[in-house]
Amino acid sequence: MHKNDKIRDNLWLFAWTVSIIALLGSLYFSEVRHFNPCKLCWYQRILMYPLTIIIGMSVFRRDYRISIYIAVLSGIGMITSLYHYSIQKVPFLSSHAPACGPISCTGEYINWLGFITIPFLALIAFIIIFISSIIVFKLSKND
Repeated sequence: MHKNDKIRDNLWLFAWTVSIIALLGSLYFSEVRHFNPCKLCWYQRILMYPLTIIIGMSVFRRDYRISIYIAVLSGIGMITSLYHYSIQKVPFLSSHAPACGPISCTGEYINWLGFITIPFLALIAFIIIFISSIIVFKLSKND
């Protein structure tokens, strides 16, 4: 086994683990803590949940060709999460944010350390998965 193969395998397993933690975290907030997700939270879930299944299948099959598609999905998730986080934390954006349904997208169910909100957690997960998928793609392309 090549050194790059081991790095690729471990990095892809790490990306899958991050997606599982994000999935379980979102279910915890909605099903255990009873936080109703807003419309943007639903969009982020729509992008994150399939990543868990697709990356998981890719890990077990050792099929890394899918990494470019994972990069696209997680990139869209990053943009969505960044926008959601911005309308929560940037006063100008939050005052001009459009109404997004019965649950306000500017509301913060959690605010740990003054900056960690649910969209921030999703953003970090999407960033990690995006970077991992780009690296896995590049390592696979060299083989």
